[in-house]
Amino acid sequence: MSNQEIKITLPDGSEKVFSNGATAMDVALSISEGLARNVLAAEVNGEVWDANRPITQDATVKLLTWNDEDGKATFWHSSAHLMAEALEALYPGIKFGIGPAIENGYYYDVDFGDKEFDASELEQIEKKMLELAREKNNYERKEVAKQDAIAYFKEKGDEYKLELLDGLEDGSITFYTQGNFTDLCRGPHIPNTGFIKAVKLLNVAGAYWRGDEKRKQLTRIYGITFPKQKELSEFLHNLEEAKKRDHRKLGKELELFTFSEKVGMGLPLWLPKGTRLRERLEGFMRKAQVKAGYDPVVTPHIGHKNLYVTSGHYEKYGEDSFKPIQTPNEGEEFLLKPMNCPHHCEIYNSKPRSYKDLPLRLAEFGTVYRYEQSGELHGLTRVRGFTQDDAHIFCRPDQVKDEFKKVIDLVLYVFSSLGFEDYVAQISLRDPENKQKYIGEDHLWEQAEAAIQEAAVEKGLKTVTELGEAAFYGPKLDFMVKDALGRKWQLGTIQVDYTLPERFKLEYTGSDNQKHRPVMIHRAPFGSLERFVAVLIEHCAGEFPLWLTPDQVAILPISEKYADYAQEVYTALEAADITGFIDHRDEKIGRKIRDAEVKKIPIMLIVGEKEAAEGQVSVRKHGQGDQGSMSVDDFIVYFNKEKSASLGTVPV
Repeated sequence: MSNQEIKITLPDGSEKVFSNGATAMDVALSISEGLARNVLAAEVNGEVWDANRPITQDATVKLLTWNDEDGKATFWHSSAHLMAEALEALYPGIKFGIGPAIENGYYYDVDFGDKEFDASELEQIEKKMLELAREKNNYERKEVAKQDAIAYFKEKGDEYKLELLDGLEDGSITFYTQGNFTDLCRGPHIPNTGFIKAVKLLNVAGAYWRGDEKRKQLTRIYGITFPKQKELSEFLHNLEEAKKRDHRKLGKELELFTFSEKVGMGLPLWLPKGTRLRERLEGFMRKAQVKAGYDPVVTPHIGHKNLYVTSGHYEKYGEDSFKPIQTPNEGEEFLLKPMNCPHHCEIYNSKPRSYKDLPLRLAEFGTVYRYEQSGELHGLTRVRGFTQDDAHIFCRPDQVKDEFKKVIDLVLYVFSSLGFEDYVAQISLRDPENKQKYIGEDHLWEQAEAAIQEAAVEKGLKTVTELGEAAFYGPKLDFMVKDALGRKWQLGTIQVDYTLPERFKLEYTGSDNQKHRPVMIHRAPFGSLERFVAVLIEHCAGEFPLWLTPDQVAILPISEKYADYAQEVYTALEAADITGFIDHRDEKIGRKIRDAEVKKIPIMLIVGEKEAAEGQVSVRKHGQGDQGSMSVDDFIVYFNKEKSASLGTVPV
């Protein structure tokens, strides 16, 4: 191969030779024109590049399309530039902050000067964006000297870009131009604006420049774009569905939880029905944990400041903690606990441990407190007090893999029992180029990382591996779950920790009669119980599995004459551990059925003259209608079969 040629290695391991300066688009064209039409960007030696950027050395290349996360991110970042071009055309003289891609779409922070921008103007911006997109202007990358970049934005009068330039080094600055718009940007971008076929600007918000409340508030415009109109239509449909499923709305309608300004923002109050749901979740997990060999523990809601100084949580969460609680003793300070793990370390330390005692698995539904800014609070997903289904496993290094596999079993049991079927396990490892930012010995890291990877393979998990995403104290496994609307949530995490055993001087006596440090595994299948309930509500639109739903049965007497028989049925069901209520209202049976449907009651039992005379109930299922008549005893058998079917199999 000559100096004028480069070798390109594709993801399948195949190799191709091209002229020096060839682009990822040339690589795509060498495979097929159809593929080239769909290429948005490329991963070149692990870095995302423009598809038309020249490659001047041997490289591994992965072509990115709309089906790749980095392809979507490039598409949406390019759309932010297109929106900025449309804004500048419609509002000459405006200034721009930053315009990144986000999980679903993009935004741009804009300074409109003295103009009051109104959301009613979004439609004309959308039209202008589509008009510019149809011009199919190329996104052109240009390396710029810092002094030239400064001169450009000084002439333009954009102080925000000048401030961004302050933090950049000469030789690392690039401009991107499409049509009549030029922006300071690292890139990458899609080949041209013609890829953008569908546009929707979603909403407008205020955003302080650089997140500093003392700086000017800019106008943040959120938008999303797609390569096909059909995909935008589907997204907007899901957006409307998400509004219907909003856990704050359903939580109020289903009488699950509430908030009170007198109690305090971000501190949920669980109502009777929500408490039943919450207790069922806790009972479900406790039963599974006992079977899996966990010992339950209970620790206080507060701890001495020195506990969290020792653990490092005071340093990490100090600013996000509530102010220390001062006792009558001078200088004695306690904190509302931000984490349960330091308390569990002290339980481990309460007596000498032998290698024969390990693994030791301690589990607690522990409530923790962290101060969140009021603007960041959001229903149950972002609160100031929340309960974790926390557990800490103290084990020998050679036990890490088996313990990981057992926790994976538990997490998958939770998912199967609650209808979460689409998930990916993210294996987060050290950055091999930056090992100094992690603590612990190399051989322990290598052993733990191998154990996680092997456990995931042996359990048949669909995985992605992220280098550099490990916690500083150890590698971890996070479960990324898609809900019914395709939204991603991080539910369930397993983390290996070498730091806390060191900080708390945890020890066990080995078979060699020497002292050793245990490895600590943190795990929380639910994570935050509050956040988990919020995700579950939105995933199932408030239609919980039968075993979990607060009111499993509504008994609907046709008239007051059958109130006594309805009570007999209720008493029998109560004895069989079936929860529900009798609708005693003086309403027609049709109205009672409709109201029970709205409340998402899984099963309705209608009782009238025939049922009372024959000792039966007429059964209706939510959303499915009449299931026929049966005796109360037969109904209890029927109910228990339905309930069992809604649960997974408890892991051994």
